[in-house]
Amino acid sequence: MNTDNKTSRAKMKAIVYHNYGSPDVLKLEEVARPAPGEGEVLVKVHAASVNAADIHLLKADPFVIRLMVGGLFHPKYKILGADMAGQVEAVGQNVKQFQPGGAVFGDISACGWGAFGEYVCVRENALVLKPTNITFEEAAAVPLAAVTALQGLRDRGQIKPGQKVLINGASGGVGSFALQIARSFGAEVTAVCSTRNVDMARAMGADHVIDYTRADFTRNGQGYDLILAANGYHSLSDYKRALSPGGIYVCAGGSMVQVFQGMLLGPWISRSGNIKMSTLAAAPNQKDLVFIKALIEAGKLKAVIDRRYPLNEAAEALGYVNEGHARGKVVITMEAQLS
Repeated sequence: MNTDNKTSRAKMKAIVYHNYGSPDVLKLEEVARPAPGEGEVLVKVHAASVNAADIHLLKADPFVIRLMVGGLFHPKYKILGADMAGQVEAVGQNVKQFQPGGAVFGDISACGWGAFGEYVCVRENALVLKPTNITFEEAAAVPLAAVTALQGLRDRGQIKPGQKVLINGASGGVGSFALQIARSFGAEVTAVCSTRNVDMARAMGADHVIDYTRADFTRNGQGYDLILAANGYHSLSDYKRALSPGGIYVCAGGSMVQVFQGMLLGPWISRSGNIKMSTLAAAPNQKDLVFIKALIEAGKLKAVIDRRYPLNEAAEALGYVNEGHARGKVVITMEAQLS
């Protein structure tokens, strides 16, 4: 939430943290409710979802997050939450796309975060009208993860119909969307996940499923035109071995070692051979979220929700995601009571 905005005397409940740390530092507090400035929309939040980005920001891990997002010693933004869905409560001057009462969803990380509260003020270009065929909870699970998957597959991965595409971490937030988006582009999709998620991956439309506890896709002799790593860890040499000539590897998540290898070594490997390897730095994008909305309305994309938590149990929600075993997304609803 942009706490520098003008605020009214009205209060709201929000999950606040004043120091970096584990989910234990999160507290439910009453804070001033923001008022929209010029070009801003005040949204009454119905639901939000948890992303790995919230965990990284909460813990300031890696350390460079303190420099990138702000707050060297203490958090600049006191309320986490990038993904949200809700109803427009009020609009500021010169807002043209939305009116009070409209149902919206979006990734508000570029507007100062703040989805883990009952209200938030954001720029209008961070929002899109909510698809009418899904709930607020389902909509809140979509923006960051789905746009990340889209940008990784389409923009970095240059996905084409008929290609053999592998999604490593296909049962997680980004991975579950990537599997479905790759299918919508006409690719032949192989999902990599744990034993308990094999049936879920098949239900989402995977052509092939590899249980990583029983088989190593980097050593089965199969080549893939595009590999999107949404979770897990393999060395770049492992991924390189699994690519077909001219193939593309995109790291969109996983361990910090995996991410930094893609950032630091990927460009060098790409220059020295006939494959491309890189790490994706996804960015909120209204146009891409409109594209995602169209897939949802066409029935080609659906959010997988593992668990739902009320606002006053947000610390438990982030703790569960931090364990790394969530299937799809974890959603926070605006049901809260101050103790």
